[in-house]
Amino acid sequence: MPIYMDRHDVSKEVTAEIVADLHQKDLKIQHKFNCKGLTYWFDEKRKTAFCLVEAPNKAAIKEMHDYAHGEVPNRIIEVDHAVVESFLGRIEDPEKSQKTKLNIINDPAFRTIMVVGVKPFSLKENLDKSLNTIVDGVNRAIVSTIELYKGRLVKQNPDHFLISFDSVTNAVVCALKIRTEFEENFGRKYSSHIELNIGLNAGVPVEEKEGIFENTIKAAHSYFDLVKGIVVISSEVKDLYESENLNTPLAQDSVVALNPAEEHFLKELLDFTESEWSNTSLSIDDFCRYLGYSKSRLYRKIVTVTGKSANSFLKVYRLNRSLNLLNKKDMNISEIAFETGFNSPAYFSKCFHQTFGILPSQYIK
Repeated sequence: MPIYMDRHDVSKEVTAEIVADLHQKDLKIQHKFNCKGLTYWFDEKRKTAFCLVEAPNKAAIKEMHDYAHGEVPNRIIEVDHAVVESFLGRIEDPEKSQKTKLNIINDPAFRTIMVVGVKPFSLKENLDKSLNTIVDGVNRAIVSTIELYKGRLVKQNPDHFLISFDSVTNAVVCALKIRTEFEENFGRKYSSHIELNIGLNAGVPVEEKEGIFENTIKAAHSYFDLVKGIVVISSEVKDLYESENLNTPLAQDSVVALNPAEEHFLKELLDFTESEWSNTSLSIDDFCRYLGYSKSRLYRKIVTVTGKSANSFLKVYRLNRSLNLLNKKDMNISEIAFETGFNSPAYFSKCFHQTFGILPSQYIK
């Protein structure tokens, strides 16, 4: 059967003991709905609970909760048990820590998500075997540092890692340590060839999207791509870190902390770009209408947040999407050019070469 995670936003009067009692009520009658409660997480501070349930469908989970105690979930998503464990560290109840009738779990599902990776400045340098050896060395150092600060490796992609941390402080200190070690051991010698990017965001596993931590991961990815060679963090990560480390302010030369307005703008910008990027007639006027900005205000805002003009931002976004299509090898270069919103294959090849240092025809060989 599929496995689901649901979210309950509870009132301020609800305690960990109350949630443990509700969980026991679920377990007593779950067989009536062909469900199996695996475990749950409760966050006393944020007043949220997340249940992991094996069930035939979402409706069965709602009916089970309603019958057991009436506390139906606000949201339910389907999840993979291995992915849940990689983010949250467990998929079953922890052992009792006290000699009580109930197994009281006060274990938040709130996590800090890191996207970190090193890659060559140009795709042409991917062909350099000696440089690939250096990148492999950087990646090994990153993994060692992540383990040192109790990060969980959720996923490894060709150019980045996705990491989950229980502790905001561990995540931030780990990011700064990775950056320092990169500069000391690799950056000075190879700074003109490779770059290290790090993005940090924090959130909970179930929000409005269908994927686990999907909103949080998406934002962390956007921060990872935002400023080269520096750690970019959300306002929430900054606030939580500084509240936990009152005497250790973040150094502004090594960390860029976005403010809430910048985060909102970046989210809106990416949402619109994701929905329209393949449209060959997409113009800056379309961005202005969607975001509600004049051209001059949009230019200032997008340069401040991304360091690029709107035209440059869109072009780089399209080129990065073209890499995915080129890797699949399902279409020829002309088809990919039009599919990614370019008006001609020649212009696509020119932009590709300017950005990646290699022609698309060379890249696919």
